[in-house]
Amino acid sequence: MIVGLEGKIERKEPTLLHINVSGIIYEVFVSLNCGSKITKNEVKLFVTHIIREDAQNLYGFVDINEKKLFDTVIKINGVGPKVGLAICSTFTPSSFSQIVSSNDISMLKRVPGIGPKGASRILVELSGFVIDFNEHDANSSNASLEASLALETLGFKKDIVSNILKSCTSTTTSELVKEALKKLQK
Repeated sequence: MIVGLEGKIERKEPTLLHINVSGIIYEVFVSLNCGSKITKNEVKLFVTHIIREDAQNLYGFVDINEKKLFDTVIKINGVGPKVGLAICSTFTPSSFSQIVSSNDISMLKRVPGIGPKGASRILVELSGFVIDFNEHDANSSNASLEASLALETLGFKKDIVSNILKSCTSTTTSELVKEALKKLQK
């Protein structure tokens, strides 16, 4: 099983790379986001290797969170690697996580190959999907989650709470709750 590649780019297209690794050239499919991040001739990719009856395909990612997103969505019934790459091309892992947490079917339907039924199935299967952010983002998202739970416990509706918290600038849980309560009183 191939889990990573490091080598020189022989050919580059928006969603396809040919990578020369010690004389062996691998064809690797990438998302538009990943392809746009690759600016040098040397590249190191995290790889998902999918073996099928008729093909062996490599899907490459510069960002480990994008790989986790891809690996998660292709496990859903009806979502294959092409749709998985389309999701990775359309959204960043953090924006996709936000779409799932806010249950936004209309945003998910923007992905080529996903209709209303597919979008709702993805949202149902991925409820609770979380991306590993860097340390600063993780602390602020934990504070936001805790503040959300606290406000819901006080009786506010989840969708209203999530919209209010998006507009808040505080970083700690207690400050977020205070700021959100002020905005909810208006």
